Amino acid sequence: MKAPVTVVGLGPMGSAMAATFLRNGHPTTVWNRTASKAAPLVEQGATLAATPGEALAASELVVISQTDYKAMYDSLDGADMKGRVLVNLSSGSPDELRRAADWATGNGAELLTGGVMTPPPGIGQPGSYVMYSGSEATLDRHRETLRELGDATYLGADVGLSNLYYQAQLNLFCSTLIAYMHSIAMLESAGVTAEQFRPFATETVTSLGSDGPMGFLRIMAEEIDANTFPGGENSLYMMAVGADHIVETAEAAGIDTLGPRAMRDLFWRTVNAGHGADGFSSIITAIRKS
Repeated sequence: MKAPVTVVGLGPMGSAMAATFLRNGHPTTVWNRTASKAAPLVEQGATLAATPGEALAASELVVISQTDYKAMYDSLDGADMKGRVLVNLSSGSPDELRRAADWATGNGAELLTGGVMTPPPGIGQPGSYVMYSGSEATLDRHRETLRELGDATYLGADVGLSNLYYQAQLNLFCSTLIAYMHSIAMLESAGVTAEQFRPFATETVTSLGSDGPMGFLRIMAEEIDANTFPGGENSLYMMAVGADHIVETAEAAGIDTLGPRAMRDLFWRTVNAGHGADGFSSIITAIRKS
């Protein structure tokens, strides 16, 4: 028999996790503040716990997927959690996760934190992964079970790291898609459709992560880690002038300019700090000081 697991929190993500555990043969106990949400999972073979204490008693491994960490405190406070491994996959600030680890330890439990890098339909599917931080030995002990949700990527002993990485990834994801939508809106002013622009955007985004000469993620990582920002013919000053033109184009297109203006201002703040002759990656100096 595969290891039992308890899932606390049955929103879209928690429900997908519980269904995945069930599908892969794990005896699964579930608990949710609104018990009716468990009905589809009970039909699939899950056991509905009447109380949080009953849910914790059912399994050593307790996977938590709730709105935030306060929900965990509200749900589990007062329940016997001694000897339990709480794997909280909810979102929160790194400092909140560190406080939660102390709370868990004070209640005789151990906290592993995680950031889920897939939407609910992707749980357990190829390419999905979850970033974990906390005790590596504890993760290894439950890795086989947790791998049902996606590849288990270990980041380090600091429980805050999982969500520090998660927030960084989410920031990159959201910022990129918002910039994509700004670009589409600009082009729509000339009758260009989103689908017509998509191949060009795909080429740009794909090239950023490549190992070739246009692989700017690699190039910038090297420059930022070395704290050197070579400019040459591609000076930041020229990019700042280009950012002015982006704002002008957005204004002429009649679209929202808040995002383009913020980008332009960041360029010029870096130039005015003495980095006009440096390269694009010198912008990190302004970001660090903001």
